[in-house]
Amino acid sequence: MNGRASLSRSAFLLLAAAACGAPHAATPAAPTKLTPRDIVTRSKPAIVRIEAGGERIGTGFALDPSGVIATNLHVVAGAREIVVEMLDGTKYEVKRIDAIDLDRDLALIDIDPPKPVPVIALGDSDQVAAGDPVIAIGNPMGVLEYSVSDGLISSVRVLSERLTVLQISAPISQGSSGGPLFNASGEVIGVSTAILSGGQNLNFGVPGNYLKAMLAAKAPMSLDEFATQTAPPDPTVAVGNGVTIQRHVPNHPLSLLDGCNEAAMVDVFKGISDAIASGAPLYNAGNHEACYRIYEGTAIKFEREGGCVGVRAAFGDGLLRAGTVDSFTEKAWAMRDAFDGLLDVIERRAQAQQLHKP
Repeated sequence: MNGRASLSRSAFLLLAAAACGAPHAATPAAPTKLTPRDIVTRSKPAIVRIEAGGERIGTGFALDPSGVIATNLHVVAGAREIVVEMLDGTKYEVKRIDAIDLDRDLALIDIDPPKPVPVIALGDSDQVAAGDPVIAIGNPMGVLEYSVSDGLISSVRVLSERLTVLQISAPISQGSSGGPLFNASGEVIGVSTAILSGGQNLNFGVPGNYLKAMLAAKAPMSLDEFATQTAPPDPTVAVGNGVTIQRHVPNHPLSLLDGCNEAAMVDVFKGISDAIASGAPLYNAGNHEACYRIYEGTAIKFEREGGCVGVRAAFGDGLLRAGTVDSFTEKAWAMRDAFDGLLDVIERRAQAQQLHKP
């Protein structure tokens, strides 16, 4: 995607006809503008809830009646079991992964429904510019009760040669990662991703035209193959030029969470998950400082406002370790270690509580 306008085949033919003295062609009608209510009513049957491995919840939307659904890769990465819930409550197990894009945090999953499913049309995200209206629809906190927010395209940001993002003013709720971003005509021009940086909510979308390329070059794989390919990295991370980083993920005792109620643990878990979902694509695009700043902002927030002493101390330890290394690459991994250690202990605590329920 290069952001430059190009003539469509039909536009080229019209120009050629005019040059040859053909009758003047009528100007195509402008796309019909819809109200946010119209867009929601028309599109919500195609917007789905996604549950990956029983822990991660996100949003997706159908692009093909055969059951091809777009979402963020981080919503489903590493999962061997993925369930899609439709508006009417029908649930489908994902049968295969049709395509993934590691650089753009996108995935196409396939449910093979017994009958065609409602779909949403893709617009042209290359035509999006700052100041254009945008509407985001998703599942707040993973509940299939759609949230709708509207705003503007704040900027079109080129982060690298392979990654452009749309910064938007429309708020994105937790659980809405992977949901559609619409233009005023009700066409999808992006896929939602929420970013938290330094205590300020920044909302981004991945341009929808990336999905067009994925649809045109699908490479289906089984869930087992997908889970293996997108599994978490091993403890030693190669960062280029022959340099590796040894990861040090803390193995916290369950007592770290003493004094933490369930709501506090959920808040920390979701905050960390959102930070990783936002920072990892930036890291993969080569912007290690931006990744670290997102992680740092989340850690500072919870160090100050964490629901219990142990959580605040764990975030503080991560910030301290990050402060002892020089490069932003090392700092980003130091914070990721702290995050993964907390995610692990929260998951183990939740499992222990489930086992002790009558």
